[in-house]
Amino acid sequence: MLQQVRTETGKQSSPPHVFLSTIGVGRQFVPFKKNATIFVQGDPAESIFFIQKGRVKLSVVSGGGKEAILGILGEQDFIGENALTSRSPRMATATALSDCLLLRIDRKAMALAISQDTTLSALFVRYLLERNLRHQEDLADQLINPSEKRLARLLMLLAETSGDGGTECVIPKVSQVTLAEMVGTTRSRVSFFLNRFRKLGFIQYKYNARDVLHVNSARLHLVLRDDQPASRSAANNGLTSIQGNRSKKLARLNPAANRVATLTPVEKTQIGPEEVPTRLAS
Repeated sequence: MLQQVRTETGKQSSPPHVFLSTIGVGRQFVPFKKNATIFVQGDPAESIFFIQKGRVKLSVVSGGGKEAILGILGEQDFIGENALTSRSPRMATATALSDCLLLRIDRKAMALAISQDTTLSALFVRYLLERNLRHQEDLADQLINPSEKRLARLLMLLAETSGDGGTECVIPKVSQVTLAEMVGTTRSRVSFFLNRFRKLGFIQYKYNARDVLHVNSARLHLVLRDDQPASRSAANNGLTSIQGNRSKKLARLNPAANRVATLTPVEKTQIGPEEVPTRLAS
């Protein structure tokens, strides 16, 4: 969320605060390999982490063993910030989705820095407000939008986290199972919508060839704005093209379906008060 600020030349500026990019008393850099567990739900919350590099998945598990993914966070995001509120245990499990470098900050060190540095305090408060707004948007999205729109929004958010500010961004591979859990639908539905987005030119992916997913946010945004006439027309044109190609393929596979049935001539024979059609004698 706290993305690095870019200048007009496209170069990245320095991190938002020196405290979050250097080591010192109560803070140190900690590397994590892909799929490594950073902390576990229920562990004591003694520190907060700031992501320097990589991507982290947050998930919770119910008493019955059902897992739900809360989100995927990227560079310059905080995780485990609830450590500052109380001594309650971790509310979620954090897992590295890629090789990560995190800055581990002890609770006391972070609390002291926030109380003494107004710039850092303002930055952290702004981050928490943006995170809270994101959670509200996620809840509204889950309650109101169909699964197709939820998937489109999720892909755009992932592209925003991974992208460089352009219209087309590259997302490191996220499994369809993970996407389904985050969207709240089945893996088969996610696969169906991904194929549709790919045919419409909204995304590009070849999981067998490359480990990335290309997302065109500008075009994918049409899915979220289907109430606009122009957007709806563009999407419908794409779907019409797909349906037309499908019909041509079926026609080639089953030529008999295109034949026009010819009716046999009939004549009417008077039988009593009613007329009954009979076939002409050859």
